[in-house]
Amino acid sequence: MLTFFISIAVLVSAYFIYGSFVEKKFGADPNRETPAYSKNDGVDFVPLKPGKIFLIQFLNIAGLGPIFGAIAGALWGPVAFIWIVVGCIFMGAVHDYFSGMLSIRHGGASIPEVVGKYLGIPAQYFMRLFAVVLLILVGAVFMKGPATILNGITGINVTTLILIIFLYYLMATMIPVDKLIGKVYPAFGISLLIMAVGIFGVLVFGGYQIPDLIPETVTNMHYETENYPIFPLLFITIACGAISGFHSTQSPLMARCLPNEAMGKKIFFGAMITEGIVAIIWAAAAMAFFGGVKELNEVTLSGKNAAWVVNEICNTMLGKIGGLLALIGVVAAPITSGDTAFRSARLTIADAFNFPQDKLKKRFLITIPLFIAGLLLTQINFDIIWRYFGWANQTLATIVLWTAAVYMVKQRKPSWFITWPSCFMTAVVTTYILVAPEGFNIDHQYGLYAGCTIAFVGWVILLRYKHITSRKKENVKVVAQSN
Repeated sequence: MLTFFISIAVLVSAYFIYGSFVEKKFGADPNRETPAYSKNDGVDFVPLKPGKIFLIQFLNIAGLGPIFGAIAGALWGPVAFIWIVVGCIFMGAVHDYFSGMLSIRHGGASIPEVVGKYLGIPAQYFMRLFAVVLLILVGAVFMKGPATILNGITGINVTTLILIIFLYYLMATMIPVDKLIGKVYPAFGISLLIMAVGIFGVLVFGGYQIPDLIPETVTNMHYETENYPIFPLLFITIACGAISGFHSTQSPLMARCLPNEAMGKKIFFGAMITEGIVAIIWAAAAMAFFGGVKELNEVTLSGKNAAWVVNEICNTMLGKIGGLLALIGVVAAPITSGDTAFRSARLTIADAFNFPQDKLKKRFLITIPLFIAGLLLTQINFDIIWRYFGWANQTLATIVLWTAAVYMVKQRKPSWFITWPSCFMTAVVTTYILVAPEGFNIDHQYGLYAGCTIAFVGWVILLRYKHITSRKKENVKVVAQSN
């Protein structure tokens, strides 16, 4: 259990120490007017209270991610703790902070527009398409998943439930952010936190044995070791809780509501650290509840999915209240993440075509085609959608990290703390798509070599860009002095 306590302590400390470091290097300016005021339109650009923004941001980026992903990642054993802690602090929190703050610095722009400014027009066009496809995938996943769970509880036809969720999505995507999201979502965010705190308390005082990181457990404990190597499978499986590109599509939503840049650390860095703590708690619960990692693997082999595990843990550890929280967690949370995914897709398309969203009719014109695409995707096998979503999610995160690194270079500020996570994630997503069955399915060793090579090339290109940028600015300085 010592590893569990250390992991949480490190995450909490990182918010105050590393979060302040990142904030200082970025240069948050409390006197700078934010888009919430400069572009206030009463729909998407609306100043909200910091507490509300934090809970909405947490709920938007969390959903089922730090729960289901952590449970799936626990199959590898205690090494999952290392990835959650390291990934959350040095990759995920940095990624979320920069995706939110760069949006603020660029008038509340969606992430593809920010990427285009620093990685070029081709990257911008690619990111527009890539981000919208990812968001529709998220919406489809979080439409069908809750419908399937509710079907098991109520017996109502899945298609009927999908249509009901669809109608809710349609409403929530288009109404002003402060009318529904700003009023209801904080309560859902609190329920997720209460559930995590409750599980934490029972784990600590209920006599459960959480595996520690010792020489015998620093290994791959997955039941299919050969088919599921730690690198890169673990890093794709645990996304939310460590690093997730989906977060970069959500951060601009709250960047448009942030009253002051000084709140960025609390909202973006802080929400990610909180999600990491939730992921640690659920990974620990999954490893301990059934008696150990081996037993968890056996449960998975018997056909039980993550939703069943959540329901079993909550009902056993927290009783009737736990059952209610589990229902909120596995049904309400993904629904709320799904509707903000479609909302973000609407805004991404609107930004791309400079299409104002102040009128309901204009919001309808973008929203309806998005929902039709989402409904069609619900007819595809859920597992297939989820695997492609996992890779696309981490690829998006990688692109955003490189964007942040280039931004820091252009600002003549230190970029190393973004560059090495960028290289690492480049190796992860490249290796995964090369070796995965849904990718090119090549030999793992060759895929690993290729992934590391491409990551190295990315690093060299950034160094070259940094050198060129430095020389240009020096030349400008010399010319100015001579005049």
